[in-house]
Amino acid sequence: MCQERCDNMEVYKTYKFRMYPDLEQQIILNSFLGTSIFIYNHYLNKKEENPSLTFLGMKKDLPNLVREYPWLKDIDGSILRTSIDNLENAFKKYESGLVNKPKYKSYNAKRSYKTICLGGITSSGRKYQNISIDLEKRTIKLPKISEIEIRGYHNLKEFNAKIINVTVEKVAGKYYAFVLVSEDIEIPRFIPNYMIGVDLGVKDLVVCSDGYKFESLKDKLLKYEHKLKGLNKWLSRSEKGSKNRKKIILKIQKVNEKIKNTRKCYNHLITNKLIKENDIIVLETLKVKKMIENGKNHLAKYISNSNFAELIRTLKYKTLWHNKRIYQVNTYYPSSQLCSHCKEKYQGVKDLSVREWECPSCHSLNDRDINASINILDEGMKLYLKDLKRGLCNI
Repeated sequence: MCQERCDNMEVYKTYKFRMYPDLEQQIILNSFLGTSIFIYNHYLNKKEENPSLTFLGMKKDLPNLVREYPWLKDIDGSILRTSIDNLENAFKKYESGLVNKPKYKSYNAKRSYKTICLGGITSSGRKYQNISIDLEKRTIKLPKISEIEIRGYHNLKEFNAKIINVTVEKVAGKYYAFVLVSEDIEIPRFIPNYMIGVDLGVKDLVVCSDGYKFESLKDKLLKYEHKLKGLNKWLSRSEKGSKNRKKIILKIQKVNEKIKNTRKCYNHLITNKLIKENDIIVLETLKVKKMIENGKNHLAKYISNSNFAELIRTLKYKTLWHNKRIYQVNTYYPSSQLCSHCKEKYQGVKDLSVREWECPSCHSLNDRDINASINILDEGMKLYLKDLKRGLCNI
């Protein structure tokens, strides 16, 4: 397929680097990470004591807090403000009904802090900024800390993107820098050569209308679940504040990190293949939260592990970057119940244990998931043709 390069588009991307700080740098990073939790918990406590306190009022109160705790002068100033921003976001999500009421952060859990990239021009006309990345030396410069050795993105020779902010995380004893940048990318011309329907499920995570299947990760993650179960038993029996408890917490964090990385890697493998080989992708519109609430215990667990929402989110931004199209059919479209050959509706497929069925009308034998993905493709084709008639799809 031939694609011509056309307009540029500004996008936000996040680059993840593994940091290898020396002992002195670890002490500074740990103090910054601890300060982020301290500020968050301090103003959460003030908010509970005085619900009328605004987040702008919290930021105005920061100079008083620095006078009360002089050691805050040695901390990167961005951390103080972004910690309040994190608290504000937590309350916004709570007020919109997305999450529970914000709780105090634990110093034993995953730690993170965000620092803003600031820059300017000196009196001599030289440009400067407080955050920089040198991929030749493999170092990152953060505010109030010397250059830290980093690893990652060995295919990049230079880093010219505009840095917005950096989030530093400490997970399972490892330090990471998540660098948010604003970047101009070239988008190809949209040429609709290939279209595919995608059915998301539990038995197979992704089933395509061309018959290709991506199996679920539930069997691969089973060994990690067994390990977590044993570690959590040890944790419940350990004494609070003991060294052994800290060791067990570190082991739990390492297992959780492996689970997270396995899912993320598999997610990118699936989405990259779908984006590379297709120009229009059609999906279901899933209400994942409702599915988990209404599902049985084992089914709800598998739905949660499948991470449908993240898969769809990744597909959406990748289709935007590559100038592809994505459509989502109605939630209540009966893709599994319709025969993909004659479109006759068969109620017997409502039973999830039915994996193959014969159409009572045309007597064709249908694989449940492949049949559903073909019906999703057909419905997506109708949506695309409607957009084409209205002039919404430029070719």
